[in-house]
Amino acid sequence: MMITILLLHGLCSLFLVGALSHQAAATWRRAPLAGRPAGVVSGFAAVRAPLYAQSIAISYVLTMVLGDVVYGPYRVDVKTMLFDLQLWPWNGLFEIKEHLVALGFFLLAPYLSLWRRPQEAAQLRSRRLLTTVLAAIVWYALLAGHLLNNLKGVGF
Repeated sequence: MMITILLLHGLCSLFLVGALSHQAAATWRRAPLAGRPAGVVSGFAAVRAPLYAQSIAISYVLTMVLGDVVYGPYRVDVKTMLFDLQLWPWNGLFEIKEHLVALGFFLLAPYLSLWRRPQEAAQLRSRRLLTTVLAAIVWYALLAGHLLNNLKGVGF
């Protein structure tokens, strides 16, 4: 059962990374030049970013709840192994992940507030920076979680 929840947690985190990456790219996108063909980067950023906000918030909370469910077995199995083998940097990687994800959770309310209002020039910078911070948090959490999950599988 834990494997299934861990897989769901991973799938939700992949969705979250993709959605936040598209939204963050859209906030940094410049207007395309007239007569110039759109490239891969322009296509990646050409999304209707305001439509993503609510699904990102729901996915963030769902991913976090699923992560909380698998945290108990992680704490017993993997973290014990990290302490026994004195792999302190790997343990620190996860500790940082926990704190960043909690910080991101508390940033969801202002994030949703900024994306619910029609875009104003005064909010553009705040919207861009907050979305980019959330995207960075989610990328870090995905990579750190994946590395730590594989560390136990590799059997250091």
